[in-house]
Amino acid sequence: MKNLLLYIFLFMAGAAEMAAQTCNPTATFTYTNEDGEEVTEQLESYSGSAPVKAEFNANPTDVEDFVARYEWIIYETGNEQNIIVHRFDEDIEYTFLKHGSFTVELKATFVADGDSVFYPAEGEEPVRFTVSVSESHLEMPNAFSPGEDQWNKIYKAKDNHKSIISFKATIFNRWGQRLYTWTDINGGWDGRYKGKIVPDGVYYVNVVAKGADGHVYHIRKDVNVLTKYTEMSGGGGGGTE
Repeated sequence: MKNLLLYIFLFMAGAAEMAAQTCNPTATFTYTNEDGEEVTEQLESYSGSAPVKAEFNANPTDVEDFVARYEWIIYETGNEQNIIVHRFDEDIEYTFLKHGSFTVELKATFVADGDSVFYPAEGEEPVRFTVSVSESHLEMPNAFSPGEDQWNKIYKAKDNHKSIISFKATIFNRWGQRLYTWTDINGGWDGRYKGKIVPDGVYYVNVVAKGADGHVYHIRKDVNVLTKYTEMSGGGGGGTE
């Protein structure tokens, strides 16, 4: 009888130890906010512009001598059959570049002495992270006011741009000479060529870009350089069409 009680005690202790195996998944997103600043924060859901870099961590507890198997699945929200990513690491990184809504789930199995504990446990719902990437949008202004004392001294894409995953802009003068090129959507031209601000007049910008929704942008338009233009004198060229 004592041996039976000891066996039951050891069995229950082992079951309790096995039951302690679980995960506490978290998601950390790195993205550019509306002010053009890079932000990293831990969230359960992200909704905004692409690209957004995500790091998903299983955060297992009491692994000890247990053999753990992790399974991360990223799929189109509402369509679990449309799997975008399927990986078997404890932690994964993924950059969302496409427009749409996505769900991220973790499944884990802990094995010891032939017994298995599952995350999520039977009858429990897993932690689900959601990512919603907006449709793309891109506009370029037609004027700006370069100079140290000007409020609108950088020519760049309008701040309302969204989900632009590749970008290249080039400035030309009236004779077709290339003056400046940049590839950062949040970058721009300060109106200088060979260290000096160019004369007032009409220049041209040529933009080739691609959105997370697959839209390809080909923009070519006039750029008016107005060094004497100020916020007080007329509202700012950078915000005009």
